[in-house]
Amino acid sequence: MIVLGIDPGTASLGYGIVDRTGGRLRSVDYGCFTTGADTPLPERLLAIQDHLADLLELHQPSVMAVERLFFSRNVQTAFAVGQARGAVLVAAARAGVPVREATPSEVKLAVSGDGRADKEQIGRMVQPVLGLSTVPTPDDAADALAVAIWAANVAPGVEARRSAVVDRAAVAPITRGRSAYERAVDDALTRERRARRTAS
Repeated sequence: MIVLGIDPGTASLGYGIVDRTGGRLRSVDYGCFTTGADTPLPERLLAIQDHLADLLELHQPSVMAVERLFFSRNVQTAFAVGQARGAVLVAAARAGVPVREATPSEVKLAVSGDGRADKEQIGRMVQPVLGLSTVPTPDDAADALAVAIWAANVAPGVEARRSAVVDRAAVAPITRGRSAYERAVDDALTRERRARRTAS
């Protein structure tokens, strides 16, 4: 199974392709695609989408894995990651390649055993897992390989997780059933209405 892992960003987008044969993982390709800061955003996103289309056509992955958008203290960085994710997801949809997503902590835990591992630790752990002679660089490429490793280990037996209505940043379609959070909110509102009726 070929897996394409993506570490999204508009200035620098890491990618890593791994092949899982039986229980063995090996690196097929990895790198970092960059766009110039002086290039208009629409052109940067188009370049990202075109680059992804080339990777998808060349390697024919069974699945694409991408880090989920997470809230950042740096709003500008969060927007850039979100925009890049959009271009990545469109490329996957056009190629008909299913997408799996994981939080950064899920990826770190899967690769290093520590959900709070830093970038240096991730690179050092990716190297032996994939049998590389050196630590993969740059960090964005190592992160993308880590995402691919996560997906290669979970994708065969796990269907895409469906997101609750309150989580609109997720790849999977919104479920029409109520989430546990929504049930809790409904219950709290019902209790509040009853309390008001009793008081009056």
